[in-house]
Amino acid sequence: MRMVSLEGKLAAALAVAVVVAAALAACATIWFASPWVGAAAAVLALGIPALVFAHLLARPIAALIRALSGSVVAFRDGDFSFSIGAKRADEIGDLVSAHNELGRVLREERQHLFQRELLLDTVVQHTPTALVLVEQGGHVVYANLAARQLLNGGRPLNGERFEEIVATAPQPLARAIARDVDGLFSVPFEQEDETFHLSQRAFKLQGQPHRLYQIKRLTRELARQEVATWKKVIRVISHELNNSLAPIRSLSHSGRELARLGDMKRLTTVFDTVEERTRHLEGFIQGYARFAKLPLPRPQAVEWVPFLDALSRHYAFRLEGALPASPGFFDRVQVEQVLINLLKNAHESGGAADAVELGVVQHGREVRIEVADRGSGMSETVLANALLPFYSTKRSGSGLGLALAREIAEAHGGRVHLANRRDGGLVVTLVLPSEKT
Repeated sequence: MRMVSLEGKLAAALAVAVVVAAALAACATIWFASPWVGAAAAVLALGIPALVFAHLLARPIAALIRALSGSVVAFRDGDFSFSIGAKRADEIGDLVSAHNELGRVLREERQHLFQRELLLDTVVQHTPTALVLVEQGGHVVYANLAARQLLNGGRPLNGERFEEIVATAPQPLARAIARDVDGLFSVPFEQEDETFHLSQRAFKLQGQPHRLYQIKRLTRELARQEVATWKKVIRVISHELNNSLAPIRSLSHSGRELARLGDMKRLTTVFDTVEERTRHLEGFIQGYARFAKLPLPRPQAVEWVPFLDALSRHYAFRLEGALPASPGFFDRVQVEQVLINLLKNAHESGGAADAVELGVVQHGREVRIEVADRGSGMSETVLANALLPFYSTKRSGSGLGLALAREIAEAHGGRVHLANRRDGGLVVTLVLPSEKT
């Protein structure tokens, strides 16, 4: 509890000095019978105590300032254990208490931060993904256990030049790093071929450029997904086969009875239905065969006007925007197959047929062909899986249309992108190189 403030102490000291000076002046005037002597005595009586009191009051303030200066230097260097032991019941005491409380809070935050860093380092060190952080000069500043095992036989990498480490690494890894993009590569590892995914990211750390390399082993995950995909393929094919074979088997039995009864009119209907189901099954199997045996594209210059005119004879669309002045460069047959599938989906989306749009935009060294509709669009789950083979939300869908589109686009060195439109509907963008590479 504060007893007397610093301001009160100064006022009390000044009052005492004035009283003492007045008393000495009066005594000197009476003793020496001279007002000048009294005045001189008053000045001395007021000045000397004032100087003494000022010194006594300034000394702890000066000591506190020196202590605070040292504390600021300690805090700057990360040492938060510094505290001031002065105990006063005035404003200086309040400042000391506030300083010591600040030091306590900083010490606790420092301890919590250390614990979080320790947890993060433990997680990063033991993650199966190899992580290597390289500074601007090309030296490794951080590498976890997986990176040491993969790139340096378990030995530390800190301080080593990354390019020298890469030079001794398997060639597929060196080529993947040299491409400066994310990608997959396979190398012999532990007596078997392993598939890895390389991710590269540039960023600034403490104001300095750094690059982070992440190398993730994918063989087990790919094998698991391959098994899951094959199971799904088998389910889809089995479903389609049963949908066709069950009625064919039933119709064969009915046809036998009709033939025995001589009912040729109804027998013709049976044969027509069997033929229709057989034709559907044949088309289904051929679709899978085309997907599995997609030939390499043969890009050539394609003029836009005749290409789109031929495309419009399959499915109608409204051309959005002007066409590029330069021709496209792609496999005409394969890209036409992709766009026919996209236009078919647009017409089946539930929107108006005259709302289906197609636009071609030249963007640098890429050309973007966009097919848009005003249907119901896609949910986030469907958007995330729509390009996967055999994934379909349609009861009779094979799940190959968009997967085939992605396969053809990637074979050309391009990509496919799906997005919902702001006012409803879906836009599918086919991105292709605009010139020979």
